[in-house]
Amino acid sequence: MSRLNAQETEQVVKLKAEQTAEQKTEQEYQWLDTMHQNIASSVNSSALWFDDFFALKDFDNREEAYGEARIRLGWEPRSRQLNEFETRIKISVKLPNLKNRADLVLSDYDDDRPNNDIQASGSNESVEKNRFSLAIRWRSSPDSGLSHRLGVGRRLQAFVKSRYRNSHLLSEKTNLRWETSAYLYSSDGLGANFSWQLDYNASTHSIFRWNNNYYFRDRTNDWLWQHSWQKLTQFNEKNALIAGIYIEGLSRPNYHLDEYLISLRWRKNTLRKWLFYEIEPFVLWRRDEQFSASYGIALRLEGYFGDI
Repeated sequence: MSRLNAQETEQVVKLKAEQTAEQKTEQEYQWLDTMHQNIASSVNSSALWFDDFFALKDFDNREEAYGEARIRLGWEPRSRQLNEFETRIKISVKLPNLKNRADLVLSDYDDDRPNNDIQASGSNESVEKNRFSLAIRWRSSPDSGLSHRLGVGRRLQAFVKSRYRNSHLLSEKTNLRWETSAYLYSSDGLGANFSWQLDYNASTHSIFRWNNNYYFRDRTNDWLWQHSWQKLTQFNEKNALIAGIYIEGLSRPNYHLDEYLISLRWRKNTLRKWLFYEIEPFVLWRRDEQFSASYGIALRLEGYFGDI
């Protein structure tokens, strides 16, 4: 009994120490709170403006529009390529005056691409052609898997796009997510993609993940394909580790591999709930470099500006 009381006392002391450390951190970095509040306020002001623009007469809506933004800054140096920088911005605006069936999405990258694809590969072709996108996204209902977009993107081309997403629980530990989409750009022409993701929950803190993505491009009349195998481990609420193998290639002039990569990504929540950083050492092999190993490390900082 005394041993149990001693363990409980130790846990209480440890919890109080952690709470004290968190309070001290919040007091030391007040400028972070000011920056977060200014950016979030600016995004919400834009959301209110857009929502008022779509307001309908005689439609009494008591829900207030809001917006959220994600900003990522990264430096991904590797041997033979030290000036690889990554900037990602995505702003999403909810429009209740359209009955929460539509929102406005602005990003400087193709946000439909998987979050865990070859980020440190240095393959800029697909990145450059998707640098900016502004679109209205419409759903028949807020929780519908089918959505449609109308906007501008890929060097300010007008485009329309339809996408369907769904997921299936195959077992208590296995989940399948898949999506398919088709789109038309004013200059690049037709395109389509199909992808699926299989997750296996090995434990409460560990997931094995298999990603498969296929993108058809009418402009080049070929398929861009990507496969990855990952193990995601969450140590606690603030620390996670992703170990992965990634391969990417094209279907023309024949089905071939263009690059492959292995990496170990550590993601940590720091200072505030909305702030994260990543450290990702990796090794990359590319066809245009004769598959000679290139060693690098990716350093990223990401902030979320919205309701937490």
